[in-house]
Amino acid sequence: MFSWVKQEHGSHNKEGEMYQTVTEGLQTLYSKKLLPLEETYLFHDFHSPALEPADFQSKPMVLLVGQYSTGKTTFIRYLLEQDFPGMRIGPEPTTDGFIAVMYGENEGVVPGNALVVDSKKPFRKLNAFGNAFLNRFICSQMPNQVLQSISIIDTPGILSGEKQRISRGYDFAEVLRWFGERVDRIILLFDAHKLDISDEFSEAIRALKGQDDKIRVVLNKADQVDTQQLMRVYGALMWSLGKVINTPEVVRVYLGSFWAKPLQNTENRRLFEAESQDLFRDIQSLPRNAALRKLNDLIKRARLAKVHAYIISYLKKEMPTLFGREKKKEELIMRLPEIYTILQREHHISAGDFPNVNKMQDMLQHYDFHKFPSLKMKLIESVDKMLATKIAVLMAMIREEESKQPAPFVSGGAFEGSQDGPFGQGYGEGISAGADAEDWIVSRDKHRYDEIFYTLMPVNGKITGVNAKKEMMNSRLPNTVLGKIWKLADCDQDGMLDDDEFALAQHLIKIKLEGYELPSELPDHLVPPSHRKNPAANTLYNHTED
Repeated sequence: MFSWVKQEHGSHNKEGEMYQTVTEGLQTLYSKKLLPLEETYLFHDFHSPALEPADFQSKPMVLLVGQYSTGKTTFIRYLLEQDFPGMRIGPEPTTDGFIAVMYGENEGVVPGNALVVDSKKPFRKLNAFGNAFLNRFICSQMPNQVLQSISIIDTPGILSGEKQRISRGYDFAEVLRWFGERVDRIILLFDAHKLDISDEFSEAIRALKGQDDKIRVVLNKADQVDTQQLMRVYGALMWSLGKVINTPEVVRVYLGSFWAKPLQNTENRRLFEAESQDLFRDIQSLPRNAALRKLNDLIKRARLAKVHAYIISYLKKEMPTLFGREKKKEELIMRLPEIYTILQREHHISAGDFPNVNKMQDMLQHYDFHKFPSLKMKLIESVDKMLATKIAVLMAMIREEESKQPAPFVSGGAFEGSQDGPFGQGYGEGISAGADAEDWIVSRDKHRYDEIFYTLMPVNGKITGVNAKKEMMNSRLPNTVLGKIWKLADCDQDGMLDDDEFALAQHLIKIKLEGYELPSELPDHLVPPSHRKNPAANTLYNHTED
């Protein structure tokens, strides 16, 4: 994933270790500094399996989660613009397993049991979920340009009502938690007609707790309702999400219809286009931000590993030497919330860094506290040093490479040509209107602007800033915006406006009032013909006026 992040001569840290790539640096720090702490205090049994080289080297991954028939598989088909092996689409729960859609030179399907023994894929630790899961896990490989930059994980449709009582045979929430810790983006899909969040869906969302920065929400099939209904649907969705996602920030929700078929209701077409472009830009940014995301996840893991070490060593310290171990164990488990408070004060740790107390109490029931290791400060200090100094070395490498190389981004499929051409967002609208027209677009309304211009008492064909200000203030736009419009319209920068410049100013005000942004520099097609350096343009304009 970080093959694009390279140094010409590498980067040294204070101990003389040399990192040729950010990937190598992350792997080295993890294996030498963090892994010993995790192994000593049984971190992998309580929280997350050990990371492998493939976890650092894999492409950015996008995880799709949603109830059945919300369009998850169709969404992938829409992005790739082609079918992928193992794809099934229908109104009933068709996807009954996890599908990792990845790049491969040859099209085909790799079964789960074969997938978890492949050291080049980041799925080896999924072996712990057993055959019941692996029989419902496949990797769909195909040569597709989109998949050269990202991988996409399709999940089973989450069940509702009576269906959710049927056991899947494996811990669905735990599998989601495993993927949530490793992917770069989590997309929750909702159907405009299915806003209810079932018990299993609530459990799935709670399993993604701690990954709030990765979560985006997509309200799919939004073209099936009109504007008034869409407002009600959006409000109901936010209310439902507020009950299961306990964060003060509002989750980003993208509205649209993500499949390649005609819109059923076109009155919100511009909104859907803007929302889809925002979502595309978010997905396209994943390769560029992948290094920072891996770095951020390593820091989060290190903080949790430190807290876990403090908890385990404290429980060991409190155990009696010979008698009453079982009774003391039960007492310590009951006192775990109090122990959290003690450790917070003693080691100056934030409450948000501690694991879920109920889950921790359940897991501790199965361990002999007497066999827990004591606190080894050298391991803690090694991780502290990594966080304080060595992470900064990798941060510097990332920034340096970003300045030297063009940022990678997702291309191909639905991303190809979504920005350029006549069907790109904003093409022929706002400031771009008239870019491909032969005449000066302002001239179409210039007769109205001229009527206003001559009421402002021009002298020698020009009006002063004072007179122009009175008229421009009628737009009620802020002075900062009107000041920018004045600078753009005053082409010869003489502090006055002639009739063409005044017409241009009125045109820019109209663009701003319609909700479009103003440019920092005036585009060539908006420069008044009388102020252009090309005499042919002036002749054409005069001919049009005649």
